Amino acid sequence: MTPRQLGFRMPAEFEKHRATVMIFPERPGSWPYHAQPALPAFRKAWEAISESEQLILITSEKCRDRAISMTCDLNATVLTIAQNDAWARDTAPTFVKNAEGEVRGIDWKFNAWGGDFDGLYTDYAEDNALASALCKALQMNVFDAQEFVLEGGSIHSDGEGTILVTERCLLSKGRNPELTKDEISAKLCDYLGAEKVLWLPFGIFNDETNEHVDNVCAFLRPAEVVLAWTEDVNDPQYAMSRADLDFLESVTDAKGRKFTVRKLPIPHVPVCVTQHDLDGYTFAEGEDTREVGERLAASYVNFYFTNGAVLLLQFGGENAESDALAVSLMQSWCPERRIIPIPARELIVGGGNLHCLTQQIPE
Repeated sequence: MTPRQLGFRMPAEFEKHRATVMIFPERPGSWPYHAQPALPAFRKAWEAISESEQLILITSEKCRDRAISMTCDLNATVLTIAQNDAWARDTAPTFVKNAEGEVRGIDWKFNAWGGDFDGLYTDYAEDNALASALCKALQMNVFDAQEFVLEGGSIHSDGEGTILVTERCLLSKGRNPELTKDEISAKLCDYLGAEKVLWLPFGIFNDETNEHVDNVCAFLRPAEVVLAWTEDVNDPQYAMSRADLDFLESVTDAKGRKFTVRKLPIPHVPVCVTQHDLDGYTFAEGEDTREVGERLAASYVNFYFTNGAVLLLQFGGENAESDALAVSLMQSWCPERRIIPIPARELIVGGGNLHCLTQQIPE
């Protein structure tokens, strides 16, 4: 029987968490200079998470001692599980729960965002095995979805039957090309206990995940979303966000409600790869590489809800004004939560950001 038939659903991220899963960064093709510039941002996120819930930090054997030393003063559990990179949103399980409060994981097939068609690296076997290994370590039952390619960053749930995705990602040829759009929707509803899948046209410009939804649009609460935005008609993001807004204004959620859409401007100055960044990477054979001037998919929508706060990205430098505006807007939209700024410039050079690096376990 499917999770839906068994009464399981994917809770919203803003619902109560038992814990947050993250992975210690070490892949040299993602994290320049052995992740040294990124680790202060990771540490700040670990601190913020552990204020209101448990942190479960996955690490390789090689980094285990360092992971323990960096989290020994926090509400953290360190688990040694092999993996290829730190993107817990996409490689850890998607967690669902039933009315009795039982939580189970879903083990999707992971193929590094596109497999042989346009995947970002070829050595992803450990990443693909991570979800089931983590469920085993947590003594949690798991739904086997290895016949279906999906990453957690490509779905957002309102907890009440509505799932947000993007066409650019879920219809990409590197995912499930044998399935139609309707068949993919049906599969998502079966596994996530949902009633309706809403397909936004686009994600964030130059997002190497084929435009995950978690970088462009997220639920603040049922029937209310935040959408990455720009008023600059010359920015390639403008037409993409405009199309997403037009779509959101034309649909209703699973309960028939129209959406309130909150526009959250992207950083005013594009965040791009520098020569200093490039000098710090070590790319493996078959791994997607970077180049100086490459625009990274920086977006404040890649925030993360903890039990007590919103962890909100800050890109710094020329984007100080954009950072401050994002904090002000999110605080006005989430007055019941504390906004905790997280330095994000050294995270985005890895290819994603804080939401991509986290995965919530529902209470």
